[in-house]
Amino acid sequence: MLRVLILSTLFPDASRPNFGIFVERQTLGLAAREGVALQVIAPLGIPPWPLAALGRYRPLAELPVREKWKDLDVHRPRFRNLPGTQGRFHAAMLARALVPLLARIRRDFPFDAINAEYFFPDGVAAVALGRRFGVPVAVKARGSDIDHWARSPATAAQVIGAGCAADGLLAVSDALRTDMIALGMPGERIQCIHTGVDLARFAPADRAAAKAALGVPGPLVASVGALIPRKGHATVIEAVAALPGVHLHIAGEGPERARLEAQVTRLGLGGRVRLLGSVPHAQLHQLLAAADVMALASRFEGLANAWLEALASGTPIVVPDIGGARQVVRGDAAGRIVEPRPEAFAAAIAELLAAPPAPAAARAAAEPFTWEANGAALHRFLRRLVEQRAATCERTAA
Repeated sequence: MLRVLILSTLFPDASRPNFGIFVERQTLGLAAREGVALQVIAPLGIPPWPLAALGRYRPLAELPVREKWKDLDVHRPRFRNLPGTQGRFHAAMLARALVPLLARIRRDFPFDAINAEYFFPDGVAAVALGRRFGVPVAVKARGSDIDHWARSPATAAQVIGAGCAADGLLAVSDALRTDMIALGMPGERIQCIHTGVDLARFAPADRAAAKAALGVPGPLVASVGALIPRKGHATVIEAVAALPGVHLHIAGEGPERARLEAQVTRLGLGGRVRLLGSVPHAQLHQLLAAADVMALASRFEGLANAWLEALASGTPIVVPDIGGARQVVRGDAAGRIVEPRPEAFAAAIAELLAAPPAPAAARAAAEPFTWEANGAALHRFLRRLVEQRAATCERTAA
């Protein structure tokens, strides 16, 4: 039996059902494998009072400290989040908060390994906890953690140090693995395990009927991602402004909403561009199957689930040359890789609308990225780390 502790600050909860849903899906896949038992630690960073009782923190503070979440045993411990510190103390505070919890868990669930699903603060804290409890640690890089936390002066040394100290490292794309090596992390310990896509839920449908259900009278571009600067929604909005008759639906919520709404108004696009807010993941396939193109102008991604979900729905994508884009867009049927400029996005979207690829051909680009393959690869990786640690202990004892 392989007993795994999943550590992830990216994990859904009742107040944020779409948050880190890819971690949830991967964890469910791993838990379903024969010979695997796991528990999830999904920490919540809460600032001191009175901030803890205000705004977005209040729903988090009210969550249960332990619950069953889709048959997963999930702990939601709190750790101190100090706003204005650029995160420099987050990992240390997370590790400190988790020591007593892990000690209690270990009495009934003697975990063999800790698998951290994000580099900061998860991965940094996991390395410290692994040392304390004598278990191997795996840390997964997903994209923004390397792009931001590994380059921020306040946290870069912590992230790179954890990358060098972890027993095993994971990356969601080959390009991200290359970035990790460039930062000084040991390439021989980094394995690329791609994210997956639910090919049953995300599948081609009658596009005309799907668009009619959404009330869209013409060509439709979809974009999926949080309303934050690095997702590049402003670029796609400006691109669509140059394409008469083309509609754009953006699924996501975030602090950029007011600025994007102002842009839509300024460009006179109120009848063609809709900000949908947070769309439940269980309903996202309806939008992607209706869209003629999915466009996402992110500044950085590891390998975005939105890319794969669009392709699985038979919808080609337009994305910049970032992260694992070249591993996904391997032919014209999958879409276009372009410069992250409105003119380039507009040209690529227009090209795909003029000569749309067959939905089956677009879907073929997503078919190798299954959750089954993801779970099997992760299981092998973690089992190998545990076996290597056991062999090292045996040699030391001898």
